[in-house]
Amino acid sequence: MYEVMIRTGFSAAHSLREYKGKCEDLHGHNFKVEVSVKAERLDHTGLTIDFRTLKEKAQIIMDQLDHTYLNDLPFFTERNPSSENIALFIFERLKDTITDKGASIDRVTVWESENSCASYYE
Repeated sequence: MYEVMIRTGFSAAHSLREYKGKCEDLHGHNFKVEVSVKAERLDHTGLTIDFRTLKEKAQIIMDQLDHTYLNDLPFFTERNPSSENIALFIFERLKDTITDKGASIDRVTVWESENSCASYYE
């Protein structure tokens, strides 16, 4: 099995409903995001997926999140915009865009601080 990963990020504000602590108040992060793609075989050029292609697809999603109040996005109407749910949001949007033969999204990890992260994978 092969795996490739890119790092990207975005800045956004959020508040965690019913958190019962400081994070329930409006605050922001410079989120760092890691996106991993896996494949059992390499393509004819010896790649899992072209890094440039993966970066472009991830950037489309980062642009949707960057400098927003995450709670206002429809995805987070029923879900708290926690790092876990942000990872799910990104994973679900990337899942259908990774169409390279044999490659599939493996994991999305969202870092909300230097020492705290959450991942989503299936």
